[in-house]
Amino acid sequence: MKKLILVNGTMGAGKTTTCTLLLKKLHSAVFLDGDWCWNMNPFVVNDETKAMALNNIVFLLNSFLGCSEYRYVIFCWVMHEEKIIDDIVARLVLEDVSVYKVTLAVSESALIGRLEKDVAEGLRDADSVARSLARRAMYESMNTVKIDASEKTPVWAAEEIKKLIGC
Repeated sequence: MKKLILVNGTMGAGKTTTCTLLLKKLHSAVFLDGDWCWNMNPFVVNDETKAMALNNIVFLLNSFLGCSEYRYVIFCWVMHEEKIIDDIVARLVLEDVSVYKVTLAVSESALIGRLEKDVAEGLRDADSVARSLARRAMYESMNTVKIDASEKTPVWAAEEIKKLIGC
């Protein structure tokens, strides 16, 4: 049985770092960050680019799920609405696949600290703090397992996900 691990959370929650570490901890695993599926300049968010990104994500996830070399498929993206997860999952071939939905949750103060550090280092735009804070509460009611990573390292979060999926 394959395991599909979907990890969401607001910007700055530590999704990419946590999933990169999780990839190293699992044998026969592959990792896709949804941001890679629409890395463009300028970054344009409209109906066409959103549909393109979702099509790219679904294509890659189905390719990974269909490949006999992979037992674990890890995917992270912001996915701030339940509908986004549902739309992706509905388009996947999930025969003999267990799906795990995880939210990396962070407190407001931890999130601000992380994002302000990224802004200072030139890794994020200054408006990312306000945008991330505005979406933070959206994750609380989602049908996902919440992992509070506010005061924890990405190594700890990866271990928690590993335990969750039974490894």
